[in-house]
Amino acid sequence: MATEPLPEAASAAHLTAALRRAVVLGDDGQVAAVAVEKAWPTVLSRIIRLRLEYDGAPGAPASLILKTVHPERGGNSWGRHEVAFYERVAAAMAVQLVPRCYDAHWNEDTKAWHLLLEDLTDSHMIVAPWPLPPTAEQCRSILSAWARFHAAWWDDPRLGVSIGTWADDDAIAMHQRRFAERFAVFSDRLGDRLPRRWRELFERLIEAAPRLSERYKSRRHMTIVHGDAHVWNCFLPRDGGDDVRLFDWDGWRVDTASDDLAYMMAMHWYPDYRRQMERSFLDHYHAALVAHGVRGYDRAALGEDYRLSALWQVNLPVWQEANGIPAGIWWNNLGRAMQAVDDLGCRDLLG
Repeated sequence: MATEPLPEAASAAHLTAALRRAVVLGDDGQVAAVAVEKAWPTVLSRIIRLRLEYDGAPGAPASLILKTVHPERGGNSWGRHEVAFYERVAAAMAVQLVPRCYDAHWNEDTKAWHLLLEDLTDSHMIVAPWPLPPTAEQCRSILSAWARFHAAWWDDPRLGVSIGTWADDDAIAMHQRRFAERFAVFSDRLGDRLPRRWRELFERLIEAAPRLSERYKSRRHMTIVHGDAHVWNCFLPRDGGDDVRLFDWDGWRVDTASDDLAYMMAMHWYPDYRRQMERSFLDHYHAALVAHGVRGYDRAALGEDYRLSALWQVNLPVWQEANGIPAGIWWNNLGRAMQAVDDLGCRDLLG
């Protein structure tokens, strides 16, 4: 077991208070000792597995996951949005599709944040080592979970009111101007490493963006999307059941569900595998969506939304590069997304 200084959020006193608020501990129970079992960084955060001992707390969790600020990425807004997800979205959900959150905190002054989450290490697993895709059966389990989640928020009247926000015309136009500026920097930086055909696609997409944004402005058939919905952000149960858990929610927003599907498949899967599985997986997802109560959204509508979402995916690697994401991630994302655009005939959407 590793030994290192505990952050304040992992102190016995803080954990006792948090678990009492979550009704995991009674007034006579308390955390007696805490140890760091394992700690590791992700691209944007730090994960710590805590081992707990108690006084007077039978049945309390023996371990918890503390997710907190990355030691080299403090002072920015990473983490703020995920804290909001657990406070507003997860807390309002009847279905258990995310890890249970016992404590969520964001400090506006210091930009410090943390999440105290259910430890699923022993009961669940990541589907495969990145970047290896899951099996077809695992993919269908993941897509069924996404359908459950998306259906739970489908056209919910709280969207944009008390849950998430709608971008208005000015915000959309500003985002598109910022992207055009960012792409100019990106293009200059890459020079002749950016193929002419890719460069021309970006230029056409920037020009067509106001028209293509009409789908979002319709505010119909919308839900909460994850924003980083690759398959390695899912925990699958080790017993083969259907208790899939979706995690890493810093990029959530209100948008079309197909954005998550395109991010999962068009952005992250290499062409041969995607071409083989994509259509049947979309069929499976749509059937699950209908089974969980979504009406008036047929398979053809999903297909059209998916093509548009796949087209929008090419923008993401530009933002990733601007935010310091390693080139080994954004460059491969860009290449796969461009291939999906060609395979799906997305250039036709540009007029």
